[in-house]
Amino acid sequence: MKGLEFVFLAVGSVLGSFLRYKITESPLLFNTLPLNVLIVNVIGAFVLGMFIIISEQWNLDGRYSLLAAVGFCGSLTTMSSFALDSSNLFDNHHYGTLAINLVANVGLSIGALVGGRSLMSAIVNG
Repeated sequence: MKGLEFVFLAVGSVLGSFLRYKITESPLLFNTLPLNVLIVNVIGAFVLGMFIIISEQWNLDGRYSLLAAVGFCGSLTTMSSFALDSSNLFDNHHYGTLAINLVANVGLSIGALVGGRSLMSAIVNG
């Protein structure tokens, strides 16, 4: 990795992790469903979906992928926290909430990615 590529990756990572920290610093629960991790995962997937279209349309240099996709979205979204929340729900016998958490994180994240791509395609192709 070259120096400038590292800078792009680092800037994206710092911004993504800072935003994740700000969104998840105060627990936000709906009954026993942890919403903070769901929110960062859906936002990250949406941003990634938009970035994919922008990158293709503008034929962006790979450094921008390091900045936005790997750095920002990779640091913003959090599979480990999702796994921990799910494990805690399981351990506390909140099986219904666990099912909702699993479906919501996976389903809404995929939906957000598709939505971001669709929105950006509509904007770019006007």
